[in-house]
Amino acid sequence: MSFSNKLKQMVKLCGLSFGAFSAICIYKEDTKFYKTYVMPIVHLLDPEQAHQFSVIINKYRLLPRSKYNDPDSLKVQAFGSLFNNPVGIAAGYDKNAEAVLGLNDMGFGFVEIGSVTPLPQDGNEKPRVFRLKKDEAVINRYGFNSDGHEIVLKRIYELRESNYNGIIGINLGKNKTSPDPIGDYVKGIIRFGPVANYLVINISSPNTPGLRNMQGKKELYDLLVPVVQAAKSVPNRPALLLKLAPDLSFEERKDVADVINKKECQVDGLIISNTTISRPNSLNCKEEAQQTGGLSGKPLKELSTKMIADMYKLTNGIPIIGVGGICTGEDAYEKIKAGAVVVQVYTALVYEGPTLVTEIKKSLDKLLAEDGFKTIGEAVGKSS
Repeated sequence: MSFSNKLKQMVKLCGLSFGAFSAICIYKEDTKFYKTYVMPIVHLLDPEQAHQFSVIINKYRLLPRSKYNDPDSLKVQAFGSLFNNPVGIAAGYDKNAEAVLGLNDMGFGFVEIGSVTPLPQDGNEKPRVFRLKKDEAVINRYGFNSDGHEIVLKRIYELRESNYNGIIGINLGKNKTSPDPIGDYVKGIIRFGPVANYLVINISSPNTPGLRNMQGKKELYDLLVPVVQAAKSVPNRPALLLKLAPDLSFEERKDVADVINKKECQVDGLIISNTTISRPNSLNCKEEAQQTGGLSGKPLKELSTKMIADMYKLTNGIPIIGVGGICTGEDAYEKIKAGAVVVQVYTALVYEGPTLVTEIKKSLDKLLAEDGFKTIGEAVGKSS
């Protein structure tokens, strides 16, 4: 056999060996394998391409189902639903309800779709997603790119008709040039209410001009009165949540609490928080940090957790979904003890890979036991 043929055989054998090794590691949910090999390869793609690739992987359920069985300690009763575990995927990942089954296979306790706008829209110009690798963070300015109500609703109806009974939240947004922003949210409630476990009024994205202004005291009151009324009209009314920005001052947080404490504006919970427009001095990726958009990931953790504690106190314990900078079970537990009843992750998946979900759940179960808690519910708000 010639040298070139021997070399070809050797390359082929190495390829087959690595393929077999990879398959075994993926089947075993090997966290180190994902972090050492898979994610660096994925990061060779443009951030938005990598996002789309990941959605396709989950859409076609190309990863094996997680073998971890959620213990009873992680079950949570909240927002009118029983969560098998408190770890969900945040809005912004599966914007158009394409990857729900794959995300369920990954071990998530719930999936939040969106943001979904009434009419389809492309969002902002590309590039619009940027990795800050040294900070384990991302800046995005997607701008509510959405397939629109009709297409997303059709996909969710198909899921429900296939007897999928997992918990689905629908994050509602407004169209960028809508002449009637409040009407956009009301339409979303009426259309998605019958198929959702909970609905989210998202007025906190920094990537739609003027959207965050709706968090002002008068603007929020004017929004919530018709929105709450619309939610009450939906058969089998889903829970109604409000998603807030972490950049609100303490006085602005008090204003929000004052509004949602009014009977005509009472929502069923809060999601804290969206991405931040702030840029901490501690960021290592100075050039990338200059990009316009919302910052997520590790640098958001403390800001988000502090806001959870503030709003938990200001509202006398309203149910909260905690999100922002969760990379470990310890991070999730901090948010739960600050006042979150369940949590969400997203950016950490970009750096850790899909086994992160199981790792967080295992850690939460252990932390609860160490503190003498039998359930997640017993730990909620204990540090606030």
